[in-house]
Amino acid sequence: MNEKFQAITLRATGAEEIFKIEDIQTLWSGYGMIMRYGLKGGGDRHSVVIKHVRLPDQSEHPRGWNTDLSHQRKIRSYLVETAWYRHWAALCDNSCRIPHCLALESSADEFLMVLEDLDGSGFPIRKGSVSMAEMRVCLQWLANFHATFMGKDPAGLWPVGTYWHLDTRPDELAVLTDIPLKEASAIIDRKLSASPYQTFVHGDAKLANFCFSANGLQVAAVDFQYVGGGCGIKDVAYFVGSCLYEEDCERYEAVLLDWYFAQLKEALVKRQSPVDPVALEEDWRALYPVAWTDFHRFMKGWSPGHWKIHGYSERLAREVVAQLQGESP
Repeated sequence: MNEKFQAITLRATGAEEIFKIEDIQTLWSGYGMIMRYGLKGGGDRHSVVIKHVRLPDQSEHPRGWNTDLSHQRKIRSYLVETAWYRHWAALCDNSCRIPHCLALESSADEFLMVLEDLDGSGFPIRKGSVSMAEMRVCLQWLANFHATFMGKDPAGLWPVGTYWHLDTRPDELAVLTDIPLKEASAIIDRKLSASPYQTFVHGDAKLANFCFSANGLQVAAVDFQYVGGGCGIKDVAYFVGSCLYEEDCERYEAVLLDWYFAQLKEALVKRQSPVDPVALEEDWRALYPVAWTDFHRFMKGWSPGHWKIHGYSERLAREVVAQLQGESP
């Protein structure tokens, strides 16, 4: 970090000194680093997590930034994440726990986010696989998140959240060889956007973005680069697909959806939402295979050999495409 950013971190934390503990993760395509820094003289806070985005040198890029959709999408995602922490994150309570943001700073080619270290706040566990009980905890987080932002206008965020949204992924659509799915992609997108029950979606609610408490009974979520508007069932389908292999996706579909909708109803009632949870469930439950197929469309264009492209996904996609084609005039 440069001296300016170090000074910002010291001021935000009230620490006398900061020191690097470790690199946590390199950002996608080498756009920077997520790091853990220790604090001296910072009171009760002993560490922070710093997300430092530094855009690559334009002169080294083979195609140039002006025509590079991937680069522009990434820049937008960091602007969205900054807007999320600045304007929206404070609405999340302990039922949809996220890291507190201590400082935000940006320049022409850099972004800095100084965040609470969730490891030090009781969420030190990351999981590569989960039990059904742990999946329920994550779905409970999603239900409360969706209830919190039900009906809100995603100002400053992606108008339509998720990193695989059709309008932001023309390259992957262009190379998609599944012609019926390709031809139905716009109809699928319109079907999801036409739901009368719009909220904010996390946009990348995979298992890797959930931090667990030591006993596995609580979670917090990170990575809000693709948060934006949409129907929450997109997060649910994506999360389930990130956790389960083919046979379990089908085996546990009903029980996981039952749990999610029970939690969503409870969360809406707690927040005194005017939304009818029964009507919402009917709408979103019907859209679950549509949301699954929407992500499947992206995966088949982006990585045709990926493990998530399996018989369950293919069957759902065929059924959804046939149904939507039958509905089209």
